[in-house]
Amino acid sequence: MSASHVPHYGKAAATAAARAIQQRIGTDTPAVGLILGSGLSGLAERFENVRRVSYADIPGFPVPTVVGHPGVLVAGTLAGRPAVALAGRFHMYEGHDATLAAFPARVLAALGAEVLFVSNAAGGIRRTFRPGDLMIIADHMNLTGQNPLFGAVEPGDVRFPDMSEPYDLELRARLREAGKRVGVALAEGVYGWALGPAYETPSEVRMFERFGADVVGMSTVPEVIAARAAGVRVAGISCVTNLACGISPGAVDHNDVLTVTRQVAGRFEALVLEWIRHL
Repeated sequence: MSASHVPHYGKAAATAAARAIQQRIGTDTPAVGLILGSGLSGLAERFENVRRVSYADIPGFPVPTVVGHPGVLVAGTLAGRPAVALAGRFHMYEGHDATLAAFPARVLAALGAEVLFVSNAAGGIRRTFRPGDLMIIADHMNLTGQNPLFGAVEPGDVRFPDMSEPYDLELRARLREAGKRVGVALAEGVYGWALGPAYETPSEVRMFERFGADVVGMSTVPEVIAARAAGVRVAGISCVTNLACGISPGAVDHNDVLTVTRQVAGRFEALVLEWIRHL
């Protein structure tokens, strides 16, 4: 494909996708947009007044190829608040550009969401983590050299967005409060983004640990960068599904990741619902 025919996933494309979505779900402005990671899409079943749109029917959206990512947009009310959730995401390791990996965040912003909630499955690097732990993302570390803002600045974006607080301080505090109210224990730490799809080697994990990453995963950061450039506030949760290579006593397997997310689903959903209820 020549450079002149490479699809562009900026503001205009996001606006077009949002219009197509609104034709199917209506024009209510969501209080929050959610991107649900590997195995965490069960939250989409907690919606009321549900409308669903397949990714195949959204302009610019590819169909996810990874197990645990259903590929459906769900709209309605969640904990009594209007919300839109993307059940599943597309990753750069599937062959997508960074701008496409970030495109869902732009579409949620075009739908009117001023708050973005991101979630992911991640490998635990912090030595005290165990599979099933939930971590509020306080910061992230881009370990890939990729950035969805590369190129011409999009209308409405900040050219050089400040990233001193990529994950909103107040929204993080509300997550901690929600966790206390529903009895869900929460850690807080730094998410390291690696490109994948191979899991990190023990040497790489030791390097990430020395850099200051508490967990490592293969998603999320492009979405957050694009959201912050557009002025959208962000909060996020990582589900520690396994110990990272070299810390884990055995091999890492994606089926184990999905097993743990199923086990933690009840706590994760209770936490997010309580958080949204008090937004």
